[in-house]
Amino acid sequence: MSATGIVSAVLKVPAAAPAEAAAHYAARLAFETDVSDVRADLLAGVPGVVVVDSRSDAAWAQGHIPGAVHLPTAEIAERAAELIDPSATVVTYCWGPGCNGATRAALTFARLGYRVKEMIGGFEYWVREGFPHETAQGTDQRPVDDLTAPRSGISCAC
Repeated sequence: MSATGIVSAVLKVPAAAPAEAAAHYAARLAFETDVSDVRADLLAGVPGVVVVDSRSDAAWAQGHIPGAVHLPTAEIAERAAELIDPSATVVTYCWGPGCNGATRAALTFARLGYRVKEMIGGFEYWVREGFPHETAQGTDQRPVDDLTAPRSGISCAC
């Protein structure tokens, strides 16, 4: 309870010390990236970054990121070496925040010795941010969801 008698739900567990917080957030950034940063790298043609869609064939056909490699999680251990340069940094994605398929895929790549990051937000946020995606019928693009990105489509620059 504070001096005012107000009980804080936020501070019921005290915030970490600044050095601990800095280490935690630096570690998260080493393990994760977001859809906007992946899109920027793909547009720029940054070498050494390989985006991997770890979903099923049906999910891939429904929609995927242009330029991504389709490699379902169950096939990574068997096929990664033939499809992905071991010096590349792999960025895994799956459906979205409610799915941990990209996490499982990233773990498999890491165990194989690859540098890897998980794309937070997954395919869902790729589409919601208004980025083009490929389907079995061709290229598609939806309007920007203004709950995930500025309506202008210009990066939030966060």
